[in-house]
Amino acid sequence: MRMLDLGDGAVTIEFGETIDPALQARVAALDVAIAQAPVAGLIETVPTFRSLTVIYDPLQTTRAELDAALRPLIDAADHAPAVDGRHWRLPACYGGAFGPDLDEVATTAGLTPEAVVAAHSQTDYVVYMLGFLPGFPFMGDVPAPLQLPRRSEPRVRVPPGSIAIATGLTAIYPWESPGGWHLLGRCPVPLFDAGRDAPALLAAGDRVRFTPVPADEFAALAADLAAGRIDPQQWCTPAQEQA
Repeated sequence: MRMLDLGDGAVTIEFGETIDPALQARVAALDVAIAQAPVAGLIETVPTFRSLTVIYDPLQTTRAELDAALRPLIDAADHAPAVDGRHWRLPACYGGAFGPDLDEVATTAGLTPEAVVAAHSQTDYVVYMLGFLPGFPFMGDVPAPLQLPRRSEPRVRVPPGSIAIATGLTAIYPWESPGGWHLLGRCPVPLFDAGRDAPALLAAGDRVRFTPVPADEFAALAADLAAGRIDPQQWCTPAQEQA
């Protein structure tokens, strides 16, 4: 572990150099410990794959004072029980116009498209971090046969809700944007809504599994969600309710 200055109002606490569930667990434990402690001058914490950035007000505290407050929290977090995130079962329509790369991924992986869908949808993914776009979740780990490099030619436009894979990660694009990941399907559940108390639907430490649905069910869910007839929370199991 090392602590690095990030300007005069933030410090980054690094736990390692890899994408690993054990590192994510340490980041999550420290994030929770800081949230529960009275750290003077604290503004915000930002978790990533392998580190936690602590943003503070330099007019209310100093780096030395912050270090003194953080050190015991870091030590305690290293011995704390694992943080249980929420568990999501999100609907996904694979292939066709929603997953234009499914067949190519299957050919590259030496699998049938059905086997790719089964492998991708039967895996529990941990949300390592949010980034790139508001609400964009970097999730892992993708089953080994599906761990492919990014596309050689990125798309100029990836539709919102697209479920994609690249390297050992999977993600859902919350907005239309350029992107170089392989598109397997689409999720109708909006991942970011500025009108919600917590605009990003997912958070670091959450667990996600996809449930395949046919195109007609996808269309019905998308219409109900857009009209406000369905609360996205129906696909979430809070941590305290998990078996």
